[in-house]
Amino acid sequence: MRIAYLDCFSGVSGDMLLGALVDAGVSFERLEQDLRRLSLTGWRMRADTVRKRGIRATKVAVESEEHHAHRGLQEILGMISSAGFSSSVTERASRIFTRLGEAEAAIHDVPVERIHFHEVGAVDAIVDILGASIGFEMLGIEELTCSPLNVGGGQVKAEHGILPVPAPATAALLRGVPTYSSGLELELVTPTGAAIVTTLAHAFGAQPPMRTEAIGYGAGTADPKEQANVLRILVGESVQQSECEVSEGWDAPICVLETNIDDMNPQIYGYFAERALKAGALDMFATPVQMKKNRPGLLLTLLCERDARDRLCELLLRETTTIGVRLHEVRRKTLERETLTIDTPHGRIRIKVSHANGNMLNAAPEYEDCRRIAQEKDLPLKDVLAEALSCFHRQRVTRD
Repeated sequence: MRIAYLDCFSGVSGDMLLGALVDAGVSFERLEQDLRRLSLTGWRMRADTVRKRGIRATKVAVESEEHHAHRGLQEILGMISSAGFSSSVTERASRIFTRLGEAEAAIHDVPVERIHFHEVGAVDAIVDILGASIGFEMLGIEELTCSPLNVGGGQVKAEHGILPVPAPATAALLRGVPTYSSGLELELVTPTGAAIVTTLAHAFGAQPPMRTEAIGYGAGTADPKEQANVLRILVGESVQQSECEVSEGWDAPICVLETNIDDMNPQIYGYFAERALKAGALDMFATPVQMKKNRPGLLLTLLCERDARDRLCELLLRETTTIGVRLHEVRRKTLERETLTIDTPHGRIRIKVSHANGNMLNAAPEYEDCRRIAQEKDLPLKDVLAEALSCFHRQRVTRD
């Protein structure tokens, strides 16, 4: 899955997000061409390379001749739907504006149908929201995760006068989202930025497991001396958590399911072991333990991959007399393994061979093959096992 991660250590605004998307690979010329479908006139946009505290970033600016535009939500939604964008772009942008309208309506205590946007109804805000929606489609982003948001602090001058940071609309949009302030006296999260990320992000927190393919930095307008006023976006393919945890030769984590039992008919154990191995257990074993009230019991342990743990837990609870199962994850290091078939005086027998760094470390005859031959030819099993291993080593020396 193609995913993106927004690192909002210096907040987020519409123009910062546009800049980050362009910096990550969105064609500025194609983006502007698509945005010209809007029934808006008297605007232009430009993209410049700038430096913010030593970080190279892209600054996208939307300039308009329009002043004090007040547009209603339905007017904006109609403008979007009639512009001929793809269904995904139209749906994405409409959701952002609807969420923004609902937040404004709650603040002013009026029906959402009567809301007339002020700053966010202006051309630059409309272009920012549509541009972000188009940019996500151009990069093929299917899922967005966002870091906790640095909202800044102090006060901001708006249409209704001086307001605290975050502004009321921004604060409403960020309800339930992890936020913090670095102490910087600056509005770092704008209503437009808040509306975009809270509508599109499926989660807020740490960067998800991913294979990063593109990184973009979008510059904001302000230039505080304390930090770089940029938004970073990472774009790439999602990976399984286990792929990120494999390091230094250790395999991916596996699950350990265990339970103590002291009241089960021992005949059930063999039946359960067969069921568990068929259900996906990598291994299963029992360890004698001394239970309370001086009763002997068994510690039942199952090893499995993560995707089999729930299935095996349910099997443990259903097929044994336990009333609870413990779960934890462990790391392991395994050898490379292969199975070879050799000829012996008694017949063909499979040999399980394990390697490390190209060197053979272990070889073991397949028990079931040796058992079958021992029964068919009425031979001691120990002799068949020994003959199979001897033949393997002789043939290996001949090949070498």
